[in-house]
Amino acid sequence: MSGLYGLYIHIPFCRRKCLYCSFVSQACGGRPPAAYLEALLSHIRQYSRLEWLREREISSIFIGGGTPSLYDGKSLARLISAGRDSFNCQPGLEISMESNPNSLSPAQLDLCREAGLNRLSIGVQSFNDRLLKVLGRSHSRNEARQAFGMARAAGFDNINLDLMYGLPGQSLTDWRQTLEQAAALAPEHLSIYELSVEPDTPFAELRENRRLTLLAEEEVIEQENLTYSLLERQGLERYEISNFARPGRQCRHNLNYWRNGSYLGIGAAAVSCLSGLRLRNVDKAETYIKMVRRGLAPLAEGEALSREAAFRESVIMGLRMLRGVSLIDLRLHYDLHPLDYYGPALRSLVERGLIVMDDTYMRLSLRALPVANQILAELV
Repeated sequence: MSGLYGLYIHIPFCRRKCLYCSFVSQACGGRPPAAYLEALLSHIRQYSRLEWLREREISSIFIGGGTPSLYDGKSLARLISAGRDSFNCQPGLEISMESNPNSLSPAQLDLCREAGLNRLSIGVQSFNDRLLKVLGRSHSRNEARQAFGMARAAGFDNINLDLMYGLPGQSLTDWRQTLEQAAALAPEHLSIYELSVEPDTPFAELRENRRLTLLAEEEVIEQENLTYSLLERQGLERYEISNFARPGRQCRHNLNYWRNGSYLGIGAAAVSCLSGLRLRNVDKAETYIKMVRRGLAPLAEGEALSREAAFRESVIMGLRMLRGVSLIDLRLHYDLHPLDYYGPALRSLVERGLIVMDDTYMRLSLRALPVANQILAELV
């Protein structure tokens, strides 16, 4: 077995859970437990002993959460070094970490940089303090600006900012101001997400009790259109439904994911997908720690993807990228063509001008991007 794969490390702890968050994470108040870090390091060692993984190379490392930056610099440096040193790594390895503005410090960032971290993602969400409170975020816009400056001072030349639109009470002017303030910082990458109210979140309960008023669809589309036009003028090219980057600064880890590449997941709730086999780790951090301590694989479930399931995922994930999905690759890997597989459902999308197809690629049209998730749902 040979080839490249991404390494994902999940840290499911936050100071407090945001009102919209549906990810597997839990509030810890302050610093995450040391026992969880030790479990991550042990789990990495377990995988590093597998001969079939030694024959492959890691193309990227992504430490996500939760809020990984709640750990101190020494702990994060140990984790970064373990991920980098325990496996074969491709030259020029991209190593990313998610963070929140009020959980970063200069000393912490210096240690992370020395350990090999070269890409930092900061969860800003908004530069409007009123809207940050609506979301239940614990930082202010000034702290967001300070965190960015701190990262630059530490030598990071590849920084992503996470932003959100479609927020309750967010006007078009509010969104324009957040975009302009983000662009003024000149980050290399922006990840921009529309608010989605997911089940079993505080926002879902508020909406059910009629205490949360969401924007009309027309208002959300107006904010989406503003995003594309404003950022394009700032030299940030949209390369995926929710992601914009300067030339050469696309997130390599996520590109591998959208291309339906292989990846190894470390940590509670992390998912692995290697050579058509999908594995999901147990969700609860406490259970994960106990199983790893006992030398057990902390797996909740696994499945071998059928050819058709892998084909569908390649289509769905590939259509998230603006360049689309390669019809040649689909034929090579699955011996299937989307028109043959989806039939009338796909032909209807093409006839309506929502999907564009030529001899080599299939992609979403520009006017389909504001409703991309609804379109992709038709192809699941």
